[in-house]
Amino acid sequence: MRATLFIAVVMLIVAPLSNAAAQSSDAIREGQMRMLELQRTLLLSMADSMPERLYRDAATPGQRDFARQVHHAAGGAVGIASRFAGGSARPELPDTATALNSRAGLKSFVNAAFDHCVTLLESETDAQRAEKVQFFGKEIPRWQVWDEIHQHTIWTAGQVVANFRKHGMAPPPFAFF
Repeated sequence: MRATLFIAVVMLIVAPLSNAAAQSSDAIREGQMRMLELQRTLLLSMADSMPERLYRDAATPGQRDFARQVHHAAGGAVGIASRFAGGSARPELPDTATALNSRAGLKSFVNAAFDHCVTLLESETDAQRAEKVQFFGKEIPRWQVWDEIHQHTIWTAGQVVANFRKHGMAPPPFAFF
């Protein structure tokens, strides 16, 4: 009788905790997925807003030109995800010469990069997300890699605001997700 009561009490305590942990994990992954789509949308809106004739223009000496900066933001996301989050090789992406010199090419590169990231995030198991990885000298849980990708992408994309300002243009409007 006592053993049955003890098991029942433990089940009443553990079941909600494990359910909350699962919901929390799902909520985090869902938020990370929204962030990937926000990053994609931001980079695509930048590619659409900048005239193609200014794609290879840098705002200041030593800065990447506009197209290279957007390319770096998307390429960084897929590179980090492939190396640290997905454990798979980097996908074949559209040709750099095309990506850097045309709107269609740059948008194709951004979409291919983020399609790959989305696929990796969707395919991660909870066990994989809990694994620790060495991330630029720090040990972090694999799920946190996606948050680091978000920070890198937004930081990198934000730098092209200077490209718009240099030419008297407003950058694309900020969009909440």
